[in-house]
Amino acid sequence: MLEATSCGGVVIFRGKVLLLYTNYKNRYEGWVLPKGTVEEGEEYRETALREVKEETSADATIIKYVGKSQYTFNTPEDTVVKNVHWYLMMGESYYSKPQKEEYFRDSGFYKYHEAYHLLKFANEKQILEKAYAEYVELKKAGLWGSPKYY
Repeated sequence: MLEATSCGGVVIFRGKVLLLYTNYKNRYEGWVLPKGTVEEGEEYRETALREVKEETSADATIIKYVGKSQYTFNTPEDTVVKNVHWYLMMGESYYSKPQKEEYFRDSGFYKYHEAYHLLKFANEKQILEKAYAEYVELKKAGLWGSPKYY
């Protein structure tokens, strides 16, 4: 069994959530949150920001850590246990452009309920719920978008 670590972001701009659509060899793979593998010598926060930028071209700022998800998948050689560390992020605009090399065919910002229903994986839905609840609390407290907070 192999272990792998990735980091990603729940990017929110004006209340909407950034998602990516994956399509591999003309097969529907589903909508996902941006995330990717930690590179050697990289801090988790750096990985999350880099992966969001690489996969979506979106600029974002980390607001806070929102938790970890875990899943397992099989390769021809082994079983991989993947831990993903997630951050709530504030987007700087609605701009996004999917990274074609990673088989992302579309990206965009969606209302919470749309994003929730589009997401393919249950663990990403749970992270979205948690991150969005944090966003709502910060917004109510007048702290969302405030440089004094982050």
